[in-house]
Amino acid sequence: NGRRPLPADLPRRTVIVEASPGEKFCGIHGIDKVIIGKEVTEKLEYEPGGFYVLQYVRYKYGCKPCEGNISIPQLPPMAIDKGIAGEGLLAHIITSKFCDHAPLKRQETIFKRCGVDINVSTMCGWVGKCADLLEPLVNRMHERILQSPKINSDDTVIPVKSRKRRGSTYNGYLWVYIGDKKDVVFDFTPTRSREGPLKFLGKYGGKLQADAYSGYDEFFRTTDAVEVGCHAHARRKFEYALDSDPVRAARMMVLWGKLYEIESRAKEENYSDVQLLEARQKEAKPILAEIKVLLDQYKTEVLPKNPVGKAVTYSLNQWEALNRYTEDPILDIDNNVSERSLKMVVIGRRNYFFVGSENGAKRAAIIYSLVASCKLNDVDPFAYFNDVLRRVSTHPANKIDELLPGQWETAAPKRNVA
Repeated sequence: NGRRPLPADLPRRTVIVEASPGEKFCGIHGIDKVIIGKEVTEKLEYEPGGFYVLQYVRYKYGCKPCEGNISIPQLPPMAIDKGIAGEGLLAHIITSKFCDHAPLKRQETIFKRCGVDINVSTMCGWVGKCADLLEPLVNRMHERILQSPKINSDDTVIPVKSRKRRGSTYNGYLWVYIGDKKDVVFDFTPTRSREGPLKFLGKYGGKLQADAYSGYDEFFRTTDAVEVGCHAHARRKFEYALDSDPVRAARMMVLWGKLYEIESRAKEENYSDVQLLEARQKEAKPILAEIKVLLDQYKTEVLPKNPVGKAVTYSLNQWEALNRYTEDPILDIDNNVSERSLKMVVIGRRNYFFVGSENGAKRAAIIYSLVASCKLNDVDPFAYFNDVLRRVSTHPANKIDELLPGQWETAAPKRNVA
């Protein structure tokens, strides 16, 4: 029955789209055209606090002697040309779902309370189109990450609906990769096989900090990349063993606590790279040596299958990788930056339960990449999407870095809003 009209009681704001001098002039008779009417295009917009309707008014110009020769200015570039959604509304929907963890069904209910009826399938289409528009930005961040001297990586489950598989859903995976310029990229894979890291990282030869998952082993075997261990993972395994063997586990956790005290002090006092490296060499290395002595001792005292035994085995297998952070000040003691980025996926899936398809998971990875990058760079995701969605389709490709969250500038082209 056609599109529902926008509610008449919503406030309207008008943007005058001016015609160019050539559009106002009749080349046939050599005289200025006069206004003979106007065409109004309405977009449903949103700003924090409520909806409003943004009207783009374009005056039509015609030549009286011609009784025709009508011209009308073009609309400015829009994220969705033939839809009612303005960029502010799209930014709100994206931020609400991927940053504030509000599923689209919940947003549909919220919008109805405001007198606006937008169904879930429509919003799904909008989010998909936005992800397609923003994909080049994520591809560029992928390139920059592969140029980084270090990369942090981790993964988490994301349930996916698929007609190709038995059961209602299956477990896909989102892998996160973070470079030294605070670029964050999520990559979706249908399985947790080694093919995920191998495809994303290619021939990367820098330092990769991750957990001890065996899926990375083939990557390290076939490239010049250096493995960096995560002390948070090692420490956590002894924390799990506190109930079964409190003496040994607590003793190890005290020593790891001393390592983290060094890192905390360095952060609070804003150590330079030289100071940080010196502190790790002089203070952290003796503590690590003490930890190694205890690991070797406990290995002979406990069974390998009990909690302390598993913690000891993990740390000894990772020992060389766990020591590498003391050799380079650009490295972190742990991989918690990756875990913090994955946290929003973990919280989000508790609310929306699953993604509707593998394509939906790939598009979610694109949006999550930009949201996580905004958070890591202290950028407001709503303000970022509200601006970038207006600019991305016309922005020069050779200046794409200007639109990345780490380099984004809030100065958008000025609009003539009346």
